Amino acid sequence: MLKGIAASQGIAIAKVYKLEQPVLDIVRKEAVAEEELAKLDAAFKKTIEDIEKIKEVASKSLAPEELAVFDAHLMMAGDPELRGQIEEKIKSENVNAEYATEEVANMMIMIFESMEDAYMRERAADIKDVTFRLKCNLCGKVIPNLATIDEPVVIVAKDLTPSDTGSLNKEFAKGFATEIGGRTSHSAIMARSLEIPAVVGCTGVLEAAHEGDPVILDALTGEVILFPTEEQIAEYTAKGEAYKAEKEALKALKAQPSISTDGHKVLLVGNIGSPADVEGVKENGGEGVGLFRTEFLYMKSEDWPDEETQYQAYKTVLEGMEGKPVVIRTLDIGGDKKLKYYTFEEEMNPFLGVRAVRFCLMRKDIFRTQLRALLRASAYGHLCIMFPMIATVKEFQEAKAVYDEERAKLIAEGIAVGEKVEVGCMIEIPAAAVLADQIAKYADFFSIGTNDLIQYSMAADRMSQNVSYLYQPMNPSILRLIKMTIDGAHKNGKWCGMCGEMAGDELAAPILLGLGLDEFSMSATSILRARKMINGLSYEAMKEMAAKAVELDTMEEVAELVKASI
Repeated sequence: MLKGIAASQGIAIAKVYKLEQPVLDIVRKEAVAEEELAKLDAAFKKTIEDIEKIKEVASKSLAPEELAVFDAHLMMAGDPELRGQIEEKIKSENVNAEYATEEVANMMIMIFESMEDAYMRERAADIKDVTFRLKCNLCGKVIPNLATIDEPVVIVAKDLTPSDTGSLNKEFAKGFATEIGGRTSHSAIMARSLEIPAVVGCTGVLEAAHEGDPVILDALTGEVILFPTEEQIAEYTAKGEAYKAEKEALKALKAQPSISTDGHKVLLVGNIGSPADVEGVKENGGEGVGLFRTEFLYMKSEDWPDEETQYQAYKTVLEGMEGKPVVIRTLDIGGDKKLKYYTFEEEMNPFLGVRAVRFCLMRKDIFRTQLRALLRASAYGHLCIMFPMIATVKEFQEAKAVYDEERAKLIAEGIAVGEKVEVGCMIEIPAAAVLADQIAKYADFFSIGTNDLIQYSMAADRMSQNVSYLYQPMNPSILRLIKMTIDGAHKNGKWCGMCGEMAGDELAAPILLGLGLDEFSMSATSILRARKMINGLSYEAMKEMAAKAVELDTMEEVAELVKASI
């Protein structure tokens, strides 16, 4: 039995399919430049065709924002800079195309991997993916095509690229286990979208697994069992059936309210990245949208999206939710979220630099366009606008003033806007959590972004494996910041939600309920499971437990307290 990280829940029992990439033996050879350039041209064409086919397969099961990675790969494969450097090397040194491609690719990968910007460092993986496919096409090697798998398998690999994951046919790809990766990696996010069981960060699995052997993937606990016994197969078959039955039974809760055993009501809502995701929230009994990440509208666009484009997207979501609350976050770019049509000024630490509301307040022209679109759409539903990365009262007041100006302009123009638009603040900076009672005098609501709140509080990058142990949602220090935020909102008669990963954590939910959280926003597929838990808890008992939790010393003690209390 090997242990990894449960990245996408489920149980899979099937044969091992080892995804091992072709081994390329590339050496420098003297060659005729014209012949090599013709070969290179054919390889580039085939590489683009390959990526387009993978994107077409992936489009049947992935959301538009998840397909954006293939657009990036197509841009890279068509990049005249990449091609130009390879052609120049072939012509100037009279070398074979494979060697020239290898040299240029290695140089570009090294440059990107050494960059300070985390987003740019991550692009090195995209360059590897595209140039490896190009080299395989030059060498006549076939890259395994996961889309052609025609029997039930569990895929075992070092890692899965976006191209790999996008090729999966969930009818036959029953799950996958990878050596590397985390819950926020490309492959993990796509697995959750496809609802394919996945265990990542499972060290040694590639070497230990053998093609065609039976394997059990327990993506509820993060375990991979190689060479299982008949008894284990029977045990996990039953566990898998129980999991499926539980998922089916949860559908009975779809139309029910989220209410504790002693009558305390909360809202369970969904996080979305595009208007297309609304159906998933409704299908899973979501009582609203707790976070619409509008940056995806910008990231997949060729230029700043205009007012009309944004208005139509926001209107679609509001109409789709049929009067239920919809929290739309204003543009949150910067840090690891870049735009192909805008170059950010270089900063030593872009995660702590000009991003989110800071960028919007510097570029009020862009901010005003989005606010106008939001306000026009507000006539079609219950809109809550949220400003991300607020650090001070003054920042919130400045952003709210721009909102007020645009609202007044639209009304003066005779354009309909919603009567009761709520304007709130995302709490993800410790300073804002500490000052929550003051900010709540001006904001209509809060939503706690725990992903950033935790990493900023712990001074630990959640994407860094070496300090990943410090990403501790249940640490008493984080619980105290959450309590300050909720108490600060309630003191001023305002409501408080949470839209970070923690909101969908089954171990955290009892404490969050006890701390008085009003709204839990999570991935759509987590909503019904969370409802089942909350509907079985006593609010008064969870209040007592939460009061004890914030007084403990460690996250381990908190976890034990929760387990003993539910």
